Amino acid sequence: MHRKDNYIFLTTAPINKVIPTMAVPTIVSMLVTSIYNIVDTYFVGQLNTQATAAVGIVFPVMSVIQAVGFFFGQGSGTFISRKLGAREVRSAQQMASTAFCAAFFFGLLILIAGLIFLKPFSVLLGSTPTILPYTQKYMGIILLGAPFMTCSMVLNNQMRFQGNAAKAMYGMMAGAVLNVVLVPLFTFTFGLGITGTAIGTVLSQIFGFFVLLVMSRQEGNIRVSIHHCTTKTDSENLLLEIVKGGTPSLTRQGLACVSTLLLNVAAAQYGDAAIAAMSIVTRIAFLIFAVIIGIGQGFQPFCGFNYGAGNFERVRRGYFFSIKLSIAFLLVCCVLGFIFAANVVDLLRHDPAVVEVGVVALRWQLLTLPLAAVITISNMALQTSGKSLAANILAATRNGIFFIPTILILPRLMGLTGVEICQAVSDVLSFALCIPLMVNYLREISK
Repeated sequence: MHRKDNYIFLTTAPINKVIPTMAVPTIVSMLVTSIYNIVDTYFVGQLNTQATAAVGIVFPVMSVIQAVGFFFGQGSGTFISRKLGAREVRSAQQMASTAFCAAFFFGLLILIAGLIFLKPFSVLLGSTPTILPYTQKYMGIILLGAPFMTCSMVLNNQMRFQGNAAKAMYGMMAGAVLNVVLVPLFTFTFGLGITGTAIGTVLSQIFGFFVLLVMSRQEGNIRVSIHHCTTKTDSENLLLEIVKGGTPSLTRQGLACVSTLLLNVAAAQYGDAAIAAMSIVTRIAFLIFAVIIGIGQGFQPFCGFNYGAGNFERVRRGYFFSIKLSIAFLLVCCVLGFIFAANVVDLLRHDPAVVEVGVVALRWQLLTLPLAAVITISNMALQTSGKSLAANILAATRNGIFFIPTILILPRLMGLTGVEICQAVSDVLSFALCIPLMVNYLREISK
């Protein structure tokens, strides 16, 4: 779609057509990101419980890499969508290139630091002596894909915020399809075990990056180019805009990393099976919630273009439409999840001890996912509208402000049950804080 056509579509077409059109490719992209983790968990689950736990322990590292990519991608993307809504194309071009280069640089830093401190990081993330060898093998290879993953997130987000979510989807799908082929090939056919799982995942991520790069250079997209890089003063201004727009994403995903780390440490007191169970539940919940994130990210270009164009009543109506759509989907998932919880956990790890813990934790998590949907859509509305302070506060609630005290206190009071219910408790408290923040935002744009 041409850039001018995107502007007309996002600012004038019916909301119940625009948001699903933007959301569906984004949902597919989010599901693809989740599938990387699910595929690894599924095939590694056929090795042993320690390997399954290791993949869960490395999940926070992948979250950090993705968080850096989303920081630059969403930080630049929110700016780009507002500038395109205001018809300021040159500023959008400068931002796209600046963010891409910065993301590659930080991806390299993560790669180098991770390899230097591989063993200490593995222990810090919750590896027991029996899990540690698997964690080191898996993480040592996963880190090699860090620069490609951060840049993939940037390209993906920038294309989404320009209204070209379908092209962004193709790049993500290419890597995911290859992942499904390569992981079992290297893990079992070549007999490399968890090392092969990591190799297959990294090769798939690199392939997906190059497909995204090709897609980003097609008509209708702003091309990343050294010629669009700016002077030092302009770069500093653009980086400040990235910080303002991207910090909520960094906060959200960075705290997700911290929360997973603390969850692994808390579960480790109850054995390897508990770590594996919570790892599986985290992935299942993320797979379901990926649809909600996709709906929210489909709403973001709509929000950015209309906010930049001054169509505030349209922003409000789009916000409520996105929430209704999200809750409707989650109610279906919650019912099915309750019924088939044991079957799903058993599919990913056939171990009665893992299933016993996983079923309880999954059902508690499903109960509060509709509340988490409201929190997430609200956070994205604030972020895209440039309300950095409120967006950061809300981004820090689910996995930080409320989750961290919960995971530190509840297991001491309630044992393993405290580990299983901590995310649900955090979601309820986060929802309570979300309401006044959004009432204030909606009042502001109504004026």
